[in-house]
Amino acid sequence: MLQVPICVFDAKNSVLCPQCESKLESGQLTQADVDASMKLAKLAKTIPEIEKFSMNSCRQIGLNHVLYLSKHDIDATRKSRTLYRAISGEFSGKVWLVESEASDRKFIEDLFFPAKLLSINAVWAPGGLQKTKVIVSGKWTSRFPIDTEQVAKIVKELRQLDIVIEFEEKK
Repeated sequence: MLQVPICVFDAKNSVLCPQCESKLESGQLTQADVDASMKLAKLAKTIPEIEKFSMNSCRQIGLNHVLYLSKHDIDATRKSRTLYRAISGEFSGKVWLVESEASDRKFIEDLFFPAKLLSINAVWAPGGLQKTKVIVSGKWTSRFPIDTEQVAKIVKELRQLDIVIEFEEKK
C-alpha cells in the first residue's frame, strides 16, 4: 500500500481533508509533500510498483525535488529506467532520490548516484569553518551526469553542510 505524508485517500483524489490541510498550514507538511504525494498516487494507478512505495517527504529547492523514499523503493527505481522516467516525468525540474533515514554520508552518496565516491571527509577551512570534502572517482567532463552545483546547493539547504567537490583522475 502506498505510504505518503498525506492521507492516501487525499493523494488519490487530489484533495486535502481538514486534518491534512491543518498539517500543511501548521508547517508539519510542505506543499512539496502534498504535490509529490498526489503525483505518486496518480502514477500508482498505472504502475503497480509505485503502489508499494513509502515516501517520507519531499523537499523542493528551486527546480529540484528531493524525494525521501525507503531503501527498497530507491533500489527498485534505480533498477528500472522506465520507473525513474515515469517519476521524473511528473515533476518539473530534476528529481533526486534519497533514503529517508540516511546519514549525511549516505545522503551525499544518494545525490551522486550513479557516480562512485572515493571519500567523504570533514575538513577544517581557515577561520574554523568545517567543510565536507567529497572526492569523486574519475575526472570531470562536460558529460558528467550530475550537476555538482545543484548537489552542493541541496546539501547546504537540507543538511546545512558546505561541501567541496573534487574529482580524482584515475592514473
